[in-house]
Amino acid sequence: MLCFLVNQSMAALMFTHFILLVLTLISLTDGGSIGINYGRVADNLQTPKQVADLLKSQGITKVKIYDTNSDVLTALSNSGISVVVALPNEQLSAAASSQSYTDTWVQSNISPFYPSTQIETITVGNEVFVDPANTTSFLVPAMKNVHSSLVKYNLDSSIKVSSPIALSALQTSYPSSSGSFKSDLAGPVMVPMLQLLRQTGSYLMVNAYPFFAYEANSQQISLDYALFKPNSGVVDPNNGLRYTSLLEAQLDAVYAAMAALQFNDVPIIVSETGWPSQGDENEIGAGSANAAAYNGNLVKRVLTGGGTPLRPQQDLYVYLFALFNEDLKTGPTSERNYGLFYPNEQKVYDIPLTVAALNGSASSSGSGNMNNGSKVVVQGQRWCVANENVAAEKLQSALDYACGEGKADCRPIQEGATCYDPNSLVAHASYAFNSYYQMNARAAGTCDFGGAAYVVTQPPRKFTTAHVFALVEVICDFSVLVWSRECIRDFDKKVIWDFVLFA
Repeated sequence: MLCFLVNQSMAALMFTHFILLVLTLISLTDGGSIGINYGRVADNLQTPKQVADLLKSQGITKVKIYDTNSDVLTALSNSGISVVVALPNEQLSAAASSQSYTDTWVQSNISPFYPSTQIETITVGNEVFVDPANTTSFLVPAMKNVHSSLVKYNLDSSIKVSSPIALSALQTSYPSSSGSFKSDLAGPVMVPMLQLLRQTGSYLMVNAYPFFAYEANSQQISLDYALFKPNSGVVDPNNGLRYTSLLEAQLDAVYAAMAALQFNDVPIIVSETGWPSQGDENEIGAGSANAAAYNGNLVKRVLTGGGTPLRPQQDLYVYLFALFNEDLKTGPTSERNYGLFYPNEQKVYDIPLTVAALNGSASSSGSGNMNNGSKVVVQGQRWCVANENVAAEKLQSALDYACGEGKADCRPIQEGATCYDPNSLVAHASYAFNSYYQMNARAAGTCDFGGAAYVVTQPPRKFTTAHVFALVEVICDFSVLVWSRECIRDFDKKVIWDFVLFA
């Protein structure tokens, strides 16, 4: 490709460099993101500087804390780690009563650290609706005052305001499409809160724990369904959507509750989720194997991209709970055992936390299980594709099997999802067949489908001509290059296409 490009005009070379940048950015933004909650309700943790080094060594680039501790924020300075900080529940009343209070709070707790410490969100309270101090009425006024203070100090374009809610804010969560907020919260609190989030370009933060639902309903809920393991799934009777993970069903119940209030455009971030590695005898499901399976499979699910059945194009953004086991937490044994690490920074169990670690684990682990049940897809030089020479009826039957009884992940090829285009039977069948093939560790006979599929050693084409020229039009719209859509005519389309083919 380099020899080919030498003969191109300078304009074409500039275009090629720019399209390479755009394609790189696209690849980097595929999938969602994994962050982690750094709680400190313990008397045996390492120093914040040591913790910052641990985060960097693990490739963790997002962390959420429950205050604005100056030692922590200083340790995270110039680390490349973005930080979610908090105004605690105890300060909600004061924050709601006066913007002068939040002005002082921002000046004291945010401005001294930003931007060297990459503060990206302020959570105003945490699970306020279940706060025993009954601080619910202060929440939205406090959020508005904090945002107004950010505006005052020109920080609002970089730092968002939100507030994590628990799933107990829902009146109805099953089926997911019937999700609704409790009546005493919907109008008085959720509507003004969601209006603020919409107006400021922020997101609703949700603390969601499938463990609690499984623990309370282990006779009705499949453990595989709770742990992101292969399962037959649960079909929503109202819209026919099939759910293969409990977390996604929980999130879609929140999306449905927001939609019922006419807020379809506010995204969700999972601000807490996790699974305990130990529990009391009556805490069904607690244990290191299940914790590793839940968190490991969740990381894989998030980093490989795609959203929930109700929001398939919206990638998942998740903060795992938690970084450490915290020995001073009260309550059942599980409360002190959500950590991925012991206080001495040794791993409680080993799971990948980044795309690089995920792919590395896949390469080294073969087709077997890893990390006490966390299974990753094996990467390799074989793919399963549809045989376009067979009859359409046979291809459709095989596709139906792969997406149904075969349990292939066919969400990305549903209408409106990321891989729906090109909308052809062959393209959709190839996606489903390969999902099934990789899911079954490329075992012999798993890429046949009665002659409707075959194995190839070169990956199927990722881009179609339509994709390429759509990308060109986007690039030509970038005002920084002072180009217009007319610039498409200034480039030999063969140059563009050859670039994509040989890159």
